[in-house]
Amino acid sequence: MFPLRDTITYHGATLATIGLIILNGIVFLYQFSLGINVFPEFFYTFGFIPDIFFQDPIGEFSTIFTSMFVHGSFLHMLSNVWFLWVFGPAVEGRLGFFRFMLLYLLAGIAAALTQGFSLPESTIPMVGASGAVSGILGAYLILFPRARVLTIIPPFFFFFFWLPVPIYLGYWILIQFVYVFYEVAGIAWWAHIGGFFLGLVLVLFMRPKRNYRADPFWECWRDYC
Repeated sequence: MFPLRDTITYHGATLATIGLIILNGIVFLYQFSLGINVFPEFFYTFGFIPDIFFQDPIGEFSTIFTSMFVHGSFLHMLSNVWFLWVFGPAVEGRLGFFRFMLLYLLAGIAAALTQGFSLPESTIPMVGASGAVSGILGAYLILFPRARVLTIIPPFFFFFFWLPVPIYLGYWILIQFVYVFYEVAGIAWWAHIGGFFLGLVLVLFMRPKRNYRADPFWECWRDYC
């Protein structure tokens, strides 16, 4: 299910969200400028590799952060920053710049460690912002349980559905567990799960700095704004 927008119209400043999107784009452009043949070397230098990390956690700790800004392809990068663009502004509006960044980075750390502990002997680099973005999704579910998400559901590409956030994100996290169960390779599913639940729990300790309001079109949600 592909999200297009939500029903939250009052965001406030979104400097962190926009800054993270720009930074991810700049890093990818730099990767691309080096040539596709250099991608594997780039991944092994800046990606999070569980086997190497657990041999030298202090020396390799920086790769947890660098891996959040490295992506395997343009589509990989675009999908992550799109989810950040849809769900990030509302969360940042509630938490403010610094708490939003703290949540994002801690979710990224939790994502990497969850993936690492699930496959401690893996020598495959984990890259991408999806773990950190998953933390934003978890926080969104707690902060905006009454919001809705405008969604495209394949194969109905010409139809749009307004799905309640609990249904949309509930389905999203369920799919992560399904892929883990069936051992679908190629994506760090455990990282998504770890980041999501860190965001879900951590935001409970971060007092939102302002209330929010939903799109006036959805008058029935006004009581929850």
